[in-house]
Amino acid sequence: MKKRLLAVALACVAIAVLGVLAFSSPGVSSSGEVTLTRQADGSMILADLGSDAPVLDVYEDFDCPVCKDMHSKVDATIRKLAQEGKVKVVFHTVTIFRDEPMRSNSIRAAAAARCVPETSWLAFRDEVYAMQPAPHGVASGFTVEELTRAARKAGASVDACVTSQTYAQAHLTETAKIPLQGTPTVVLDGQMLGDEAFDPAALERLITGGVGVQV
Repeated sequence: MKKRLLAVALACVAIAVLGVLAFSSPGVSSSGEVTLTRQADGSMILADLGSDAPVLDVYEDFDCPVCKDMHSKVDATIRKLAQEGKVKVVFHTVTIFRDEPMRSNSIRAAAAARCVPETSWLAFRDEVYAMQPAPHGVASGFTVEELTRAARKAGASVDACVTSQTYAQAHLTETAKIPLQGTPTVVLDGQMLGDEAFDPAALERLITGGVGVQV
Protein backbone atom coordinates (compact mmCIF):
# COMPACT_ATOMS: atom_id res chain seq x y z
CA MET A 1 0.00 0.00 0.00
CA LYS A 2 2.80 2.43 0.91
CA LYS A 3 4.53 1.78 -2.41
CA ARG A 4 1.32 2.51 -4.33
CA LEU A 5 0.71 5.72 -2.40
CA LEU A 6 4.23 6.96 -3.06
CA ALA A 7 3.77 6.24 -6.75
CA VAL A 8 0.81 8.59 -7.00
CA ALA A 9 1.85 11.26 -4.51
CA LEU A 10 3.43 13.56 -7.11
CA ALA A 11 0.22 13.54 -9.11
CA CYS A 12 -1.97 14.78 -6.29
CA VAL A 13 -1.68 18.51 -6.86
CA ALA A 14 -2.76 18.25 -10.49
CA ILE A 15 -5.53 15.80 -9.59
CA ALA A 16 -6.79 18.14 -6.89
CA VAL A 17 -7.00 20.96 -9.42
CA LEU A 18 -9.04 18.75 -11.76
CA GLY A 19 -11.42 18.01 -8.90
CA VAL A 20 -11.86 21.68 -8.08
CA LEU A 21 -12.60 22.52 -11.72
CA ALA A 22 -15.51 20.09 -11.70
CA PHE A 23 -17.28 22.35 -9.21
CA SER A 24 -16.16 25.75 -10.40
CA SER A 25 -19.46 26.98 -11.84
CA PRO A 26 -20.27 30.31 -10.12
CA GLY A 27 -23.71 31.45 -9.10
CA VAL A 28 -25.21 27.97 -8.63
CA SER A 29 -27.42 27.71 -5.57
CA SER A 30 -28.08 24.53 -3.65
CA SER A 31 -31.26 22.74 -4.70
CA GLY A 32 -31.07 20.10 -2.00
CA GLU A 33 -31.43 17.45 -4.71
CA VAL A 34 -28.73 14.82 -5.01
CA THR A 35 -28.31 13.61 -8.57
CA LEU A 36 -25.85 11.56 -10.60
CA THR A 37 -24.58 13.65 -13.50
CA ARG A 38 -22.22 12.73 -16.32
CA GLN A 39 -19.64 15.36 -17.19
CA ALA A 40 -18.14 16.02 -20.63
CA ASP A 41 -14.98 14.13 -19.65
CA GLY A 42 -17.00 11.04 -18.71
CA SER A 43 -16.68 11.46 -14.95
CA MET A 44 -19.81 10.97 -12.87
CA ILE A 45 -20.77 13.36 -10.08
CA LEU A 46 -23.06 12.16 -7.29
CA ALA A 47 -24.03 15.31 -5.44
CA ASP A 48 -26.18 18.32 -4.93
CA LEU A 49 -24.05 20.36 -7.34
CA GLY A 50 -24.81 23.64 -5.63
CA SER A 51 -23.91 22.59 -2.10
CA ASP A 52 -20.68 23.41 -0.29
CA ALA A 53 -19.99 19.82 0.82
CA PRO A 54 -16.42 18.50 0.59
CA VAL A 55 -15.40 16.89 -2.71
CA LEU A 56 -14.28 13.26 -2.82
CA ASP A 57 -12.57 12.29 -6.09
CA VAL A 58 -12.40 8.54 -6.70
CA TYR A 59 -10.06 7.39 -9.49
CA GLU A 60 -10.65 3.75 -10.37
CA ASP A 61 -9.85 1.18 -13.03
CA PHE A 62 -12.52 -1.50 -13.46
CA ASP A 63 -9.85 -4.19 -13.98
CA CYS A 64 -7.97 -3.21 -10.79
CA PRO A 65 -8.42 -5.79 -7.98
CA VAL A 66 -7.58 -3.22 -5.30
CA CYS A 67 -10.28 -0.94 -6.71
CA LYS A 68 -12.73 -3.82 -6.44
CA ASP A 69 -11.66 -4.37 -2.84
CA MET A 70 -12.16 -0.72 -1.98
CA HIS A 71 -15.52 -0.71 -3.73
CA SER A 72 -16.69 -3.67 -1.65
CA LYS A 73 -15.60 -1.99 1.59
CA VAL A 74 -16.58 1.66 1.30
CA ASP A 75 -18.89 2.21 -1.67
CA ALA A 76 -22.04 1.91 0.42
CA THR A 77 -20.68 4.48 2.87
CA ILE A 78 -19.65 6.89 0.11
CA ARG A 79 -23.03 6.69 -1.56
CA LYS A 80 -24.88 7.09 1.74
CA LEU A 81 -22.94 10.24 2.62
CA ALA A 82 -23.52 11.62 -0.87
CA GLN A 83 -27.26 11.02 -0.63
CA GLU A 84 -27.24 12.78 2.75
CA GLY A 85 -25.58 15.79 1.14
CA LYS A 86 -22.43 15.41 3.22
CA VAL A 87 -20.03 14.89 0.31
CA LYS A 88 -19.80 15.45 -3.43
CA VAL A 89 -18.44 12.28 -5.04
CA VAL A 90 -16.72 12.38 -8.41
CA PHE A 91 -16.15 8.96 -9.96
CA HIS A 92 -13.31 8.99 -12.50
CA THR A 93 -13.06 5.80 -14.54
CA VAL A 94 -9.53 5.43 -15.93
CA THR A 95 -7.34 2.85 -17.61
CA ILE A 96 -4.11 2.57 -15.68
CA PHE A 97 -2.75 -0.69 -17.09
CA ARG A 98 -0.43 -0.87 -20.08
CA ASP A 99 -0.01 -4.63 -20.28
CA GLU A 100 -2.46 -7.10 -21.77
CA PRO A 101 -4.99 -8.47 -21.13
CA MET A 102 -5.63 -5.93 -18.36
CA ARG A 103 -5.48 -2.89 -20.64
CA SER A 104 -8.06 -4.13 -23.13
CA ASN A 105 -10.26 -5.44 -20.31
CA SER A 106 -10.24 -2.01 -18.72
CA ILE A 107 -10.91 -0.10 -21.94
CA ARG A 108 -13.88 -2.27 -22.90
CA ALA A 109 -15.50 -1.86 -19.50
CA ALA A 110 -14.87 1.87 -19.29
CA ALA A 111 -16.17 2.49 -22.81
CA ALA A 112 -19.29 0.49 -22.02
CA ALA A 113 -19.85 2.50 -18.83
CA ARG A 114 -20.02 5.66 -20.91
CA CYS A 115 -22.92 4.17 -22.86
CA VAL A 116 -25.01 3.59 -19.74
CA PRO A 117 -27.35 6.44 -18.73
CA GLU A 118 -27.05 8.07 -15.33
CA THR A 119 -30.11 6.27 -13.96
CA SER A 120 -28.42 2.88 -14.43
CA TRP A 121 -24.74 3.77 -14.07
CA LEU A 122 -24.19 2.94 -10.41
CA ALA A 123 -25.92 -0.42 -10.81
CA PHE A 124 -23.81 -1.12 -13.90
CA ARG A 125 -20.66 -0.24 -11.97
CA ASP A 126 -21.64 -2.79 -9.33
CA GLU A 127 -22.17 -5.42 -12.02
CA VAL A 128 -18.79 -4.71 -13.62
CA TYR A 129 -16.89 -5.10 -10.38
CA ALA A 130 -18.80 -8.30 -9.61
CA MET A 131 -17.59 -9.89 -12.85
CA GLN A 132 -14.01 -8.56 -12.83
CA PRO A 133 -11.73 -11.00 -14.74
CA ALA A 134 -9.63 -13.24 -12.51
CA PRO A 135 -6.89 -14.11 -11.96
CA HIS A 136 -5.64 -10.59 -12.49
CA GLY A 137 -2.96 -10.25 -15.12
CA VAL A 138 -3.90 -13.50 -16.78
CA ALA A 139 -7.62 -13.60 -17.48
CA SER A 140 -9.29 -11.87 -20.40
CA GLY A 141 -12.79 -10.68 -19.71
CA PHE A 142 -15.28 -7.85 -19.87
CA THR A 143 -16.27 -9.02 -23.34
CA VAL A 144 -18.80 -6.86 -25.13
CA GLU A 145 -21.32 -9.66 -24.72
CA GLU A 146 -20.76 -9.75 -20.96
CA LEU A 147 -20.92 -5.98 -20.73
CA THR A 148 -24.12 -5.84 -22.75
CA ARG A 149 -25.73 -8.34 -20.39
CA ALA A 150 -24.48 -6.35 -17.39
CA ALA A 151 -25.99 -3.16 -18.80
CA ARG A 152 -29.32 -4.89 -19.37
CA LYS A 153 -29.23 -6.28 -15.83
CA ALA A 154 -28.66 -2.74 -14.58
CA GLY A 155 -31.69 -1.58 -16.54
CA ALA A 156 -30.08 -0.13 -19.67
CA SER A 157 -30.50 -1.31 -23.26
CA VAL A 158 -27.40 0.07 -24.95
CA ASP A 159 -26.30 -2.98 -26.93
CA ALA A 160 -25.09 -1.22 -30.08
CA CYS A 161 -23.10 1.38 -28.16
CA VAL A 162 -21.41 -1.25 -26.00
CA THR A 163 -20.71 -3.64 -28.86
CA SER A 164 -19.22 -0.95 -31.09
CA GLN A 165 -17.11 0.47 -28.25
CA THR A 166 -18.26 3.90 -29.30
CA TYR A 167 -16.52 5.71 -26.45
CA ALA A 168 -13.24 3.77 -26.29
CA GLN A 169 -11.10 6.49 -27.85
CA ALA A 170 -12.78 9.27 -25.89
CA HIS A 171 -12.08 7.34 -22.70
CA LEU A 172 -8.40 6.94 -23.57
CA THR A 173 -8.11 10.60 -24.52
CA GLU A 174 -9.50 11.74 -21.17
CA THR A 175 -7.44 9.21 -19.22
CA ALA A 176 -4.28 10.57 -20.83
CA LYS A 177 -5.03 14.00 -19.38
CA ILE A 178 -4.96 12.72 -15.80
CA PRO A 179 -1.47 12.57 -14.22
CA LEU A 180 -2.20 9.32 -12.46
CA GLN A 181 0.15 6.42 -11.82
CA GLY A 182 -1.88 4.11 -9.59
CA THR A 183 -5.41 3.10 -8.70
CA PRO A 184 -7.41 3.44 -6.62
CA THR A 185 -6.54 7.03 -5.81
CA VAL A 186 -8.92 8.86 -3.48
CA VAL A 187 -8.63 12.61 -2.91
CA LEU A 188 -10.68 14.54 -0.35
CA ASP A 189 -10.69 18.30 -0.92
CA GLY A 190 -7.23 18.18 -2.43
CA GLN A 191 -5.66 15.77 0.07
CA MET A 192 -4.85 12.22 -0.99
CA LEU A 193 -6.11 9.55 1.38
CA GLY A 194 -4.25 6.40 2.34
CA ASP A 195 -5.59 3.37 4.18
CA GLU A 196 -8.51 5.49 5.41
CA ALA A 197 -10.02 5.13 1.96
CA PHE A 198 -10.59 1.44 2.68
CA ASP A 199 -12.10 1.90 6.15
CA PRO A 200 -15.78 2.97 6.15
CA ALA A 201 -15.71 4.47 9.65
CA ALA A 202 -12.43 6.30 9.14
CA LEU A 203 -13.52 7.62 5.76
CA GLU A 204 -16.80 8.88 7.17
CA ARG A 205 -14.99 10.67 10.01
CA LEU A 206 -12.71 12.42 7.54
CA ILE A 207 -15.58 13.46 5.29
CA THR A 208 -17.91 14.70 8.00
CA GLY A 209 -15.03 16.38 9.80
CA GLY A 210 -14.22 18.30 6.65
CA VAL A 211 -10.51 17.49 6.68
CA GLY A 212 -8.13 15.41 4.64
CA VAL A 213 -4.84 13.88 5.68
CA GLN A 214 -1.34 14.94 4.80
CA VAL A 215 0.74 12.67 2.56
